Amino acid sequence: MTGVTPEYWDEACRHLVKRDRVMKKLIPAFGEARLQSRSDAFTTLARSIIGQQISVKTAQAAWEKFAGLIGGSANRVQPTAVLALPDGALRAVGLSARKVDYLCDLAQNFEAGKVHVRQWAQMEDEAIIDELVAIRGIGRWTAEMFLIFHLMRPNVMPLDDPRLLKGISENYFSGEPVSRAEAREVGDAWSPYRSVATWYIWRSLDPLPVE
Repeated sequence: MTGVTPEYWDEACRHLVKRDRVMKKLIPAFGEARLQSRSDAFTTLARSIIGQQISVKTAQAAWEKFAGLIGGSANRVQPTAVLALPDGALRAVGLSARKVDYLCDLAQNFEAGKVHVRQWAQMEDEAIIDELVAIRGIGRWTAEMFLIFHLMRPNVMPLDDPRLLKGISENYFSGEPVSRAEAREVGDAWSPYRSVATWYIWRSLDPLPVE
């Protein structure tokens, strides 16, 4: 699946450039770069579990081994395929017992219909987060990343993200540490496009697109 850019992106950029002095500088600096969504919900969440607490490079290698074990496309893994494998097979590709447990719980939640993928379009951000954090191995930060990168919700601000706080510190507070309350206040000016502003803050720290 090729990347899809949210339809609100250009409008969000215009809004942020008008409302915020830092965004006025950052957004033109990154030209035509855009947030893009790929893959399906289950695959995206499985990748996030496998990638927890390891580097991007290691996570990619682990994902490729896992997807190779499952067979089919690495961009679309089926919950049933995960549940059909013995735990030992998942451990054999280098996954910890805890991550195997989390992946199986994720697959069971999808298979049992506890995750209401088809209703998400009508659901509020917080309702989706509540549904996701009920799955073992998915915390609020992972759920918020999912809302930004997969569902492309426009107004998510992941205050538990250290890189967002670092970027706000560098761009708004001359490098002084910032509290969550101070960061939230900065984000008030970004609403209703806090996801887009967050993405540009990440880009200010690392010019490569965040995925």
